[in-house]
Amino acid sequence: MIHYERFVLENGLRVLVHEDHSTPMAVVNVMYDVGARDEDPGQTGFAHLFEHLMFGGSVNISDYDEPLQRAGGENNAYTTNDLTNYYCQLPAQNIETAFWLESDRMLSLAFSEKSLEVQRKVVCEEFKEHYINKPYGDAWHKMRELAYQVHPYRWMTIGKDLKHVEDARIGDVKNFFFKHYRPVNAILVVAGSVKTEDMRTLAEKWFGGIERGTKYERSLPAEPVQSAARLLEVRADVPLDALYKTWHIDSRLEKGYYVADLISEVLGGGTSSRLYQVLVKEKKMFSNIECYHFGSVEKGLFTIEGKLVKGVAMADAEAAVNEEVSRMAADMINDTELQKVKNKTESVIAFEDMSVMNRANSLAFYELLGDADLMNNELARYQAITAEDILEYSKRIFDPNNSNTLHYYSNN
Repeated sequence: MIHYERFVLENGLRVLVHEDHSTPMAVVNVMYDVGARDEDPGQTGFAHLFEHLMFGGSVNISDYDEPLQRAGGENNAYTTNDLTNYYCQLPAQNIETAFWLESDRMLSLAFSEKSLEVQRKVVCEEFKEHYINKPYGDAWHKMRELAYQVHPYRWMTIGKDLKHVEDARIGDVKNFFFKHYRPVNAILVVAGSVKTEDMRTLAEKWFGGIERGTKYERSLPAEPVQSAARLLEVRADVPLDALYKTWHIDSRLEKGYYVADLISEVLGGGTSSRLYQVLVKEKKMFSNIECYHFGSVEKGLFTIEGKLVKGVAMADAEAAVNEEVSRMAADMINDTELQKVKNKTESVIAFEDMSVMNRANSLAFYELLGDADLMNNELARYQAITAEDILEYSKRIFDPNNSNTLHYYSNN
């Protein structure tokens, strides 16, 4: 059980404090309710661009890293299709430094042409390195566009088109910032060797005076139910043929999400999983194969992807994958296998909760989902899933009409 206190400042900033006096450290985590799904389809990559810009100096502080390092701290950030998260860890006695830094960049970024130019170049290089020049780097750009027709999950966090970031102007950047990076759209979590009342005082002191902003009301187009299988074939200079298959699954708070998570463990959870045992070890059709999903807040994708052993035909490899998937939808999983994946899930959750940094991040995420206490109820949701649930949900999601397939052929 993770204990925490929650309060809301007058400007709408949600604050959660988790006391843990077993560590001398403290974590300050600021999560913004904005991700790539909230971008204009003609200006994608902005949420990720902001992850970089937020380190480029704020209105009163020209350098974010140097004062934090002087206080013995370290920091990082990440952006997904659903959210943006900034976090730092430092000795608890120096925690006010983190409040000062985070509040100033929430107050306002520096918005200089120089900073925009520097970060735009960084992001463009990242796009080229990971998504254009890297083997299979464009696979997920193509798969997302295949699987989603209208929902903004159809582009990746880096953006749909390099040109969108290249063409970003200071006015566009300012508008995006003041629309999304406001107290009313943010969650502050403080965890570690702290006292709740002290954190309330610091939160009021450093964040209380920041203008509330307008609550961002999300209104995204719902993805229609897929009614026919989709296939895309690609050829490129990559070392091996690769197969990517996806199926639409339920959103993060629906029961189906938890069922799908366990199914992904049955099929792809390590070397004892079904796909590895049958397709890598026994049939030797794939050099490696993975099964996972993205943990998306809205309706996501269940994925199987693998690199084929040289000489294996794509049709044979896909047929073998389909056979394993069909087996999930035809035969009831036995109690031993079900308990094994539940035990693994329990150990993953327990391991994640060991770190005060992870606890802070999780509290922010569950608050973003609507209820921080979900963090304490997750395991019960997995434990409640039955073999019948897995069979019925497998029948539902592994309907061929719900599938998207990418055949990625090697030119070599």
